[in-house]
Amino acid sequence: MKLATLKDGSRDGRLVVVSRDLTRYQLVPAIAATLQQALDHWEHVAPRLQQVYVALNAGESVDAQPFDQQHCHSPLPRAYQWADGSAYINHVELVRKARNAEVPASFYTDPLMYQGGSDSFVAPRDPIYALSEAWGIDLEAEVAVITGDVRMGAAPEEAAKAIRLVMLVNDVSLRNLIPNELAKGFGFFQSKPASAFSPVAVTPDEFGANWADSKLRLPLLVELNRQPFGKPNAGEDMTFNFAQLVAHAAATRELAAGTIIGSGTVSNKQGGLHGSSIVNGGVGYCCLAEVRMYETIETGAPQTPFLKFGDSVRIEMNDENGASIFGVIEQTVTHYRERR
Repeated sequence: MKLATLKDGSRDGRLVVVSRDLTRYQLVPAIAATLQQALDHWEHVAPRLQQVYVALNAGESVDAQPFDQQHCHSPLPRAYQWADGSAYINHVELVRKARNAEVPASFYTDPLMYQGGSDSFVAPRDPIYALSEAWGIDLEAEVAVITGDVRMGAAPEEAAKAIRLVMLVNDVSLRNLIPNELAKGFGFFQSKPASAFSPVAVTPDEFGANWADSKLRLPLLVELNRQPFGKPNAGEDMTFNFAQLVAHAAATRELAAGTIIGSGTVSNKQGGLHGSSIVNGGVGYCCLAEVRMYETIETGAPQTPFLKFGDSVRIEMNDENGASIFGVIEQTVTHYRERR
């Protein structure tokens, strides 16, 4: 089934069930007021939400209303936990190669993961706010999952069963702030502002054979200023699947229902001029840092700039028939002024 959260002026919004074709929705206050509430009581609530979903798709819901993605918040406008992995080692290899550093052998057996801020996410059609272009503003198109409760020390097989929903995410990075933060040896903070998630969160069963081995095996489509920028397949070159990432996060702690785990930047291995550039016949990129890394490797210096005010980013994933699965993340980089 497909779920979304509509903006209503509150911090957590209103949970709605969305039809498979993203044209209709139904409010479900008698079942769960918010997505977090549904996740807290998933075993009891999910079957009832599924009944609404079936009726919506059959055209039998008398309370259905037209679905407009513009009114959506991120499915979880805030979450108890947001941890982002780096499951695509090609991305890590490029970062290291650009600065002539080796990838430690442990990176291929032990996932990288950082804990991001989750007190407030950005809606999928809201701006990417920043105070300065000098921060090195970059998109990062990823896939993410929302879990139920996961016990400490859960094995990947158990973790896989706790995956409730799948989303897309734009995990914005401020590249020029990262080096000084990492040099302190205490991880990201200022360099990782609020992320935006797709309008719709989807249960894994909706993907059929495209959800296998806890990987989503479809291309992730990225546009930059309305031009194709990336279309790598999210199921290829994923060193660690979502079951492994969830198990890694739960190795020393319990995960509460509503925990979000990200894949890290989707990245496929490609060769040729500037790596996998779409212009050169490849599958492109899900972040600007990668093309800049290829340029540094091949020419000695990056040529592509980071995002500027006014630049637009679009992230989407379609099924085999070309229909949007999650809706669209579409954001414009905007100078921040305090919202009142």
